[in-house]
Amino acid sequence: MSKTHEEMVSEWMKDPAFREEYDKLEAEFQLLDDILAARNAAGLTQAQVAERMGTTQSSVARLEKGLASGSLPSMSMLKRYAQVVGKKLHVRLV
Repeated sequence: MSKTHEEMVSEWMKDPAFREEYDKLEAEFQLLDDILAARNAAGLTQAQVAERMGTTQSSVARLEKGLASGSLPSMSMLKRYAQVVGKKLHVRLV
């Protein structure tokens, strides 16, 4: 029987080196969660977001995938994405 994603992550989190690297990416993971939740709440597919942004579906996929891999998109791309899904982009230092 294969493990779920949550089970694998739970196991990996026991490794201090993994945990340290994971924690370094906390902001990116949170932004990815926020972006995906906003798109889902808007009831839009990547293709629909892309059309409304005036870009391609592959660009939207790269934006979403890039966040998961630690590659951050430009602020202008994030602002356009936020507008399309009915949100505002806020960047804060805390």
